[in-house]
Parts: sequence; C-alpha cells; structure tokens
Amino acid sequence: MNFNEEALVYHRGKKRAGKIGTEILTSVAGKEDLSLAYSPGVAVPCLEIVKDKEKVYEYTGKGNRVAVVSNGSAVLGLGNIGALAGKPVMEGKALLFKHFGGIDAVDVEIDSEAVDEIVRTVELISPTYGGISLEDFKAPECFEIETQLKKKLGIPIFHDDQHGTAVVVGAGLLNALKIAGKNIGDVKIVINGAGAAGIAIGKMLFSLGAGKEKLILCDSRGVVSSKRKGLDKSKLEFAVKMEGELENVVDGANVFIGVSKKDLLTPKMLKSMAKDRIVFALANPDSEIAWDLAHETCDDVIMATGRSDLPNQVNNVLVFPGIFRGALDCRAREINEEMKIGAVEALVGLVGEPTRERFIVDIFDERVVVEVAYGVAKAAVEFGVAMSGFDLEGYWGKLEKEFLK
Repeated sequence: MNFNEEALVYHRGKKRAGKIGTEILTSVAGKEDLSLAYSPGVAVPCLEIVKDKEKVYEYTGKGNRVAVVSNGSAVLGLGNIGALAGKPVMEGKALLFKHFGGIDAVDVEIDSEAVDEIVRTVELISPTYGGISLEDFKAPECFEIETQLKKKLGIPIFHDDQHGTAVVVGAGLLNALKIAGKNIGDVKIVINGAGAAGIAIGKMLFSLGAGKEKLILCDSRGVVSSKRKGLDKSKLEFAVKMEGELENVVDGANVFIGVSKKDLLTPKMLKSMAKDRIVFALANPDSEIAWDLAHETCDDVIMATGRSDLPNQVNNVLVFPGIFRGALDCRAREINEEMKIGAVEALVGLVGEPTRERFIVDIFDERVVVEVAYGVAKAAVEFGVAMSGFDLEGYWGKLEKEFLK
C-alpha cells in the first residue's frame, strides 16, 4: 500500500469516516441520569445561565470548545479548493487541538468568500464556542475577517495561518540569532511572500525588536515599495523607498524568511548573504531552497523548513493548542500581541542552548502545551484581558497534572 492509499484508509476510519467525534463526559446509566441530563434536570442550569451569563462556563462545555472555521480559500499547498474539499484539513486541525491541548474543537466550513457573510455567520454561532480558530482564509480577506470578529466578539479569535506561523518563526529566529551571535535589531531581514503568513511574521518581528528600516518584504512583483501604485493596505506598514527584485535585496542580508514558492532562493542568492546566514525556507512541500542544496552551497547556514522530515520544523502545532489552552483557561477576552509574545518566549526557553541542529523545539515534546499555555495566561493576566480572580499561581500545577503525567 502506497502513502496515498494509506492516507485514504486512515481518513475512512475503523468504525466511521473522519478523524473526530464526540465524547460523553458524564453518564446516562439509567433513568436517574437521564432526568438529570435532560428533562427535567436540564432546566436548572438553564435558569442559572438566564440569571448570570457567565454561568455558561460552569454548566456547559463552552469554555473548552473551539470552532475551526474556514472557507477553504487558501489551503496550504492546495490553494482555493473550497469549503467541502477543505473539510479533511479542518477535521485534522480539530484532531490536533484535542490530542495536544485537550480542547474540544469542531470544524465549521462556510461556503462563501464574502467577508460580511463569513463574519455574520461566525457571529451568530459564537455563543456555542469559547474561542474561534480561523483557518485557510486567503489574503487580504483574512485580515478583515479577523479584525471585524475581534471587534464584535468577546472571545479569543486567532487566525493560525498568520499568528501561529509568526510565533514559531519568531521563537526560532531568536534562537537562531543566538547561534549567529547577533541581535534582532541589528540584522537585515528579507521576507519573501506577502500573504497572511508573511505579513504576520513581519509584524511579529517588529514586536520582537526588528528594525523597520532593516526589514524588507517582497511579493511576486519584487520589493514592497512605497513607490508602487495601488499598494494593498495590508502591506503599507512594510513599504520601503527602495525598489528591486529578491536577488537585489537578499545581497548582504542576515536572514531570509520564505513563505512563498519552491526554488526561489538560488545558490547564488544564498552565497550573497552575510556570514552565518539564517534561512527559514517554509514553502511546502518543496522549500524555497532544498535543505541539502543549501548546506552544500554554504556550510555556515542556520536553517529551518516547514518539513517534518528535517530538523527545526516550523509547525503551527507548537502554538495553537497551547495558546488556546491558556486563553480558554483564563477566560481571556481576546488573544493580543502580548499573549503571542508570551508564547514566543515559552518556545524560546524550551530549547535550552540552541544549536544548528536544534533551535526549534520538537512538536512531540510534552512540555510545549504547558509552557505555552502558562506563558499566554500569564500575559493575559498582566495585560488585563483575563477573567477577574484567575488563579495564575495555581495554574502551573493544574497544567502539570493534566499534561505532564
């Protein structure tokens, strides 16, 4: 059986098709349980919630439930395949939420590319969920969807393609710079790819101290320049006075981050970069420059990719289970920049002393969800978006008991 056949068998399942289901948390062992679970007992918590809406977190699963929402317009490696064809991806995301974070996630596919329709749909279903994970929405619509939902809803909203990627890249870059002996504010950074991930990475690097005059964003037309007419508003923050192509600006750069297409970083370009060059070649399944080719070209390269079969994988699974675990547990009203930085700092610390072979923590390290969740909750408390009275001091022990058995 080849890999494609194995994938189809896996998704058919053993009993029923798909990757997720539901789990009974109480019991229905007899008439007494039934009367408590449904009529007449169910009326009691209903009336408590009528008196105090916050009681919904005490008597229902809302506080541990996340909607993975997508329209399938920008599925990694597949493009705009639509809501129905994107469903296996969203089910997979829900599976990872449960496996790594203990979170009950449900996929919600919306068959529309209209921003207002998507926003209104999510707004209407939001009472069911403690948080919303936006997934595989194309740019620039993804920015507007997230912005509108954050204004309308008082629960965590997180577009993982943007912020999950940005958190892992931010953590990986800080550790890679330790190896190179450089500070983030001093290095020249080139980001190739100005979609959701590229723009979010750029914003995160600014938050971590990257110099605005030292960060250059490129798209399919070359450098994002202030001289370009009709520049999309999502790119305005990154517009620089210079013009040119990727090969021009990568010359002398310390860092190259690719969220674009395969083979766009040539050996010649790699050689033109500064010593102890840092390369995050994240196009999947084929990188902007192949791992072997990069190391054959320059033996001092410090490299990460998006591939699971190579060292230093940039994988969003390092982020979204922990960031939602922390946000849900402290009942945060939002996921803000400080909480994302809390996740970055947690991932940085998990590596210890970084080396070229290991400067991004492994996704199966059981400490990841604990450290990220705690870092996120700590930031939420410090910056006033957590619920009043949240026991941060006791939270570490709770996480340790659940995940570090």
